[in-house]
Amino acid sequence: MRLKRLEDLGHELRRPEADFLRDGIYELRASYQGVHYRMLYFFYGGKAVVVTHGLAKEREVPKQEIDKAIRAQSAFGLNPAAHTFKPGR
Repeated sequence: MRLKRLEDLGHELRRPEADFLRDGIYELRASYQGVHYRMLYFFYGGKAVVVTHGLAKEREVPKQEIDKAIRAQSAFGLNPAAHTFKPGR
């Protein structure tokens, strides 16, 4: 459901569903049975949202998790085709 909302609204999706973290990295927020989950993502060009990874969190997203997403963003930017899902591949 959250991913569909992100697809539909993109940059317009705001708290409590999504929030900007830093350096072009955002978090998609969801909770289930008292556990808070976050999916970190970034926008690529004007056409795509790239989800880097997810985590369960306590208070704030740890710095090392944001750094991990930034590294993924850099790697994706160097060669988007190598990091893009293609069915049957």
